[in-house]
Amino acid sequence: EVQLVESGGGLVQPGGSLRLSCAASGFTFNNYHMSWVRQAPGKGLEWVSTISSGGGVTSYADSVKGRFTISRDNAKNTLYLHMNSLKPEDTAVYYCSRLIRFRTVPTAKWDDIDYRGKGTLVTVSS
Repeated sequence: EVQLVESGGGLVQPGGSLRLSCAASGFTFNNYHMSWVRQAPGKGLEWVSTISSGGGVTSYADSVKGRFTISRDNAKNTLYLHMNSLKPEDTAVYYCSRLIRFRTVPTAKWDDIDYRGKGTLVTVSS
């Protein structure tokens, strides 16, 4: 059974940092591209970042470029999202997602996601 379990969310002040983790199990992690998507309160899903199966190719939404870094440790079956310079508009539930094909964020399609975790809440507020 495919499982994606996010952790690391919480309350952080504007300008602060957080690292999200996603523990993957039930499939061969290094065979799959992965992504982070988010959903702000009262809004739809938004792509945040994608990463290729080997970790060599990454892409980001313009809204997080230069502040967030996606990475993966295939030996640990874990996906990460390092978030710096957090803003109140980054407040959202962040979901780890498995992709059936790799696309950069501007061209990514929701049909590319075949599994998604339950999410972890990030709240940026003073």
